[in-house]
Amino acid sequence: MSETDRSTRLPTADEIASINATHLIETPLRPANLLFLFGTREDVALRVETAARLWRGGYFRWSIVSGGVTPGSEQSECNVIKPAMVAAGIPADRILEEHRAMNTGENVVFSLPIIDAAIGLRNIRSVICLGNTWTARRYPMTLHRYWPEVTKMLLTVDSFATPRALWHTNAEFRRRMLHEWDKIAPYKARGFIADWPEAQA
Repeated sequence: MSETDRSTRLPTADEIASINATHLIETPLRPANLLFLFGTREDVALRVETAARLWRGGYFRWSIVSGGVTPGSEQSECNVIKPAMVAAGIPADRILEEHRAMNTGENVVFSLPIIDAAIGLRNIRSVICLGNTWTARRYPMTLHRYWPEVTKMLLTVDSFATPRALWHTNAEFRRRMLHEWDKIAPYKARGFIADWPEAQA
């Protein structure tokens, strides 16, 4: 389906309900060993502000920022986000860096060896995934594919004025949400992601 088709089609009531129930998952937050911040060029300040709030609240001891150089930029997403996190009060030595990833799968695959070398994967029992609202459960689904042992929590942010449950009423929010929703089934079939949470998959 083209981007034009995705932005103009209107999802059915059943599809909206399914996306709200199974994709826009919200998990209770509790203190975790690691915050996994998936790189972005959108809403960077909001993501950093959220990470800083979690740090001040004692919700993580370590974090990793993963994201490579995207078209039109000379800096990796990590090089944009980490200094902002430090400026917001998160100690630099608590933020691990991954600079090569160009997609969510690479975020995870490239980050795991870095986490293992710095902390030891065996020492991580819980992870908070932080990213865009529309990508939603695909973050922990990707993490679950490669690191099933850890408990995963999900926290998403966006700058849309539209409430997330009403994403279908905003053309751009709808386009982004459907773009991500349409990836779930083929990505599962190709083994890129795994069912999460398993009871709701």
